[in-house]
Amino acid sequence: MKDNNDEKYQVAFDMIIKAGDAKNYAMMAIEEAKEFKFEQARKYLKLSEEKMTEAHDCQTSMINQEAKGNKVDVNIILVHAQDHFSMAVTARDMAEQFINLYELVSKKL
Repeated sequence: MKDNNDEKYQVAFDMIIKAGDAKNYAMMAIEEAKEFKFEQARKYLKLSEEKMTEAHDCQTSMINQEAKGNKVDVNIILVHAQDHFSMAVTARDMAEQFINLYELVSKKL
């Protein structure tokens, strides 16, 4: 049986994992774009977006709980999860820009 602490942290841990995966896929997309492998880069970008959606769903579930009057405890794990999510969003956005930039460079060579 899970105790209250396990349940309290589970959504935050799920968000950390999914956001971490999203960031990793974004970085892999940049690496592929650097090698002018744009099809693979876009595949990684798509995987990043899918994981980002899953992480966002975790965030949304907490927001919905709070909106229903069920207090969500803000703790260091949740703050850490939000940090991972924010970094993943930035990494995904930058990956898209890098892919576009490397495509332009490849056309000039």
